[in-house]
Amino acid sequence: MRWTAGTIGLLCAAAAAAAAERPILRYVPKHEELKYTFGGVAPTHRIAPGTRIVSWTEDCYDGAVTKPGQLPSQVQAPGHDNPQTGPFYVEGAEPGDTLVIHIEKLEPARAYGISSLFPGFGALNGTDRTAILQPDLPETVWFYEIDRAKNVARTKSTDGKRSWEVPLSPFLGCLGVSPPHGEARSTIVPDNYGGNMDCPEVRAGNTVYLGVRVPGALLSFGDGHYAQGDGEIIGTAIEGAMNVELTVGLIKGRETPWPRIENADWMMSVGAARPLEDSARVAFKDMVQWVMEQTGLGTLDAYQFVSQNAVASVVEIVDPLYTVLVKVPKSRLPAEVAPR
Repeated sequence: MRWTAGTIGLLCAAAAAAAAERPILRYVPKHEELKYTFGGVAPTHRIAPGTRIVSWTEDCYDGAVTKPGQLPSQVQAPGHDNPQTGPFYVEGAEPGDTLVIHIEKLEPARAYGISSLFPGFGALNGTDRTAILQPDLPETVWFYEIDRAKNVARTKSTDGKRSWEVPLSPFLGCLGVSPPHGEARSTIVPDNYGGNMDCPEVRAGNTVYLGVRVPGALLSFGDGHYAQGDGEIIGTAIEGAMNVELTVGLIKGRETPWPRIENADWMMSVGAARPLEDSARVAFKDMVQWVMEQTGLGTLDAYQFVSQNAVASVVEIVDPLYTVLVKVPKSRLPAEVAPR
């Protein structure tokens, strides 16, 4: 089926009409209920497809950094990065199906956000694999004031002499299902199950498709980002706790090999790999395949179409796998040629 803007509109209208009948799960996790892997943990809840989840997520620092002057390495428990809310067992979800996650609402849950630089982490930092003789950059923390009236985050330079603002654009840094084969993956890793994609398009108003890898899917989310530039080059966004509302649907019998994102205007594919060019190849290949599914084009025609119409961005180049997003505008999808 081809998803046009009109089709999406009809689906949204139908969804709104049925909203009153949807089950709603209201859940704010206790700290001891947070998870630190995708896979390998028991679900907190079992939900039916169509359930609206009204919830909350902790920040990537596990809530340990609460005031200026604190360094994450000194106050955050090792391995407690990107705590997750969930996982949620989706009734009827089986390998070979696809979860449909429509993000309804994301709002900063605190009056401040935090960004930090970790030694040995970040695009412009040496690592044990990118070995350099210079010393590591020092661990540094920036606190951002959240100005809801102006819809910006505001901070100062480390010497206090300059300030700047960043427009708020909340999204979930982590959204994922369990990997297959009983595997448990760290919450700092993105992959074909989603995970720590750090993708700004995982935002309110967009729909994310994730392929189911294990019975129940085991969906979880966290790592709220109040704003982030392309590449996330310092290693963190403006990080913060988030109020989250999303609806979880299920498509039976449809494979989704890599995360896909959609709204009325765009089709988007996410790829994660190292080196960076392999991440881009994953996302471009998935987009070619998606265009084929939507239009009936053959492989070479879809390849040509994507080559001339795609928009691509380097989402992050700091995690164990790098992430690239490829977008195609729906308005340009090929139309059938009218018979003469």
